[in-house]
Amino acid sequence: MKSKSSIAAFILIALGVLFLLSNLGVVPHIGALLSRWWPLILIAVGASMLLRRS
Repeated sequence: MKSKSSIAAFILIALGVLFLLSNLGVVPHIGALLSRWWPLILIAVGASMLLRRS
């Protein structure tokens, strides 16, 4: 169970780095819709992780 949460944490970190690099112009723009709604995606992933835990 602990390894699954570690994998999820690494995925969230990788997504955060990807979006940060996109916002800084280092990587090409990911897409208008995705770049606009990324906070909602992270909230949904976090809520899903909390619901799975209980």
